[in-house]
Amino acid sequence: MPKKYNTPKRSVVVKTRMTDEEYADFTERAKFCGVSQSEFIRQAIENAIIKPVITVSPVNEKLLSTVGQLIAQLGKIGGNLNQIARFLNEHGTPYNSLSNEVRTAIADLADLKFEILRKVGDSVGDVQTLKL
Repeated sequence: MPKKYNTPKRSVVVKTRMTDEEYADFTERAKFCGVSQSEFIRQAIENAIIKPVITVSPVNEKLLSTVGQLIAQLGKIGGNLNQIARFLNEHGTPYNSLSNEVRTAIADLADLKFEILRKVGDSVGDVQTLKL
């Protein structure tokens, strides 16, 4: 009677080419772990942390430079708005409604800055890796 396994039915076959050295290393590792080559690959995929390689072309470098300048300008505008808000707060009642509008503008500016960074990150790479 054939042996039955309690595993999900798998129908997709993945093929790859290896050098003799890569294949020897692969089979040795699978054997050392006491698993089949298929199981070794499945576990490797499940536990792998592979960082994408981002190739930055001259166009992307120019884009990143431009975005960096834009973010710097947004930061300066935000600083100016903070100074205006501080002035309006210090001078009280006649400027209270204007002060709230400036605060809203500061929040909107911050949202815009992070939206720009997010969109650039989506199209170029991880936002956290951008040094702007």
